[in-house]
Amino acid sequence: MTLPYFTEADVRRLLPMTDAIAAMRRVFVELAAGRAQNQPRRRLVLPTGSVLHSLAGAVGDYFGTKFYSTHRLHGAHFFFMLYAAADARPLALMEANYLGQIRTGAASGFATDLLASESASTLAVIGTGFQARSQLEAVLAVRPIRAVRVWSRDAERRAEFARECSESFGIKVEAVATAEEAVRGADVIATATSAKDPVLESNWVAPHAHVNGIGSNQPKRRELPPELIRRASLIAVDSIEQARLEAGDLILALDEDGWRDPKLVELQTISGDADRRAHSEPTVFKSLGLGVEDVAVAALVYENGRKEGLGG
Repeated sequence: MTLPYFTEADVRRLLPMTDAIAAMRRVFVELAAGRAQNQPRRRLVLPTGSVLHSLAGAVGDYFGTKFYSTHRLHGAHFFFMLYAAADARPLALMEANYLGQIRTGAASGFATDLLASESASTLAVIGTGFQARSQLEAVLAVRPIRAVRVWSRDAERRAEFARECSESFGIKVEAVATAEEAVRGADVIATATSAKDPVLESNWVAPHAHVNGIGSNQPKRRELPPELIRRASLIAVDSIEQARLEAGDLILALDEDGWRDPKLVELQTISGDADRRAHSEPTVFKSLGLGVEDVAVAALVYENGRKEGLGG
């Protein structure tokens, strides 16, 4: 059997951000209705420092798994395998670096649409690496953002990120000198870093702000300070089960009572209608990335590819 193979270029072309955000909405509606399944991430760690990661899910006519290898010194390699739910037939193999970036951005876009002020016009982005661009693109897709402030540790890199994104999205993206300058007064904040310790302080975050924390999926790493987690009026996660395994931002901030606090919710519980209640303190979306989310966007790549004559 020769499977259709989708390259990174194929994925990027066939997976528009607006379609990916719509797919996230469908995923969480299906999870809430019990018509979708998710298997949390598993990791196989080798003495060499190499790690094999895998996560899986099922939604609609499809199921599948994303698997990827990482090494701190030698990078990462991402793939996704898509199957037909009806008969377990393999449908496609695809490179999955962009798949994960777009999916992660789309999940934040969906959460932002649920929780941020409808009039949100300023966005702060902390980080200019692997995931930052798709975070910016997703928030632009759901809110009337007029100004973006970005900070990362490398001044040259943040200036280049600001220039490239300003040109790509037709919006003013300003590289600023400090994280505090980026965050203060922002309506929406995205943290997209590889940091081990918090990259902002709670008192920088305005009471009306919405925060997407997407950088850490390790239990001993966090981007958000515990004071912000405890202060937040609502904390949404894509899966509490997975959060208890790998959301360092929450694991390092919450005791057992905190995990039972009604302000900690899954996106599926608020996915039917936008949750734009007035909040007296910031809202937070702690993103982890679910296998079922990957299935939903991989299915879009496959279906859009078939329209172009790819994928059989």
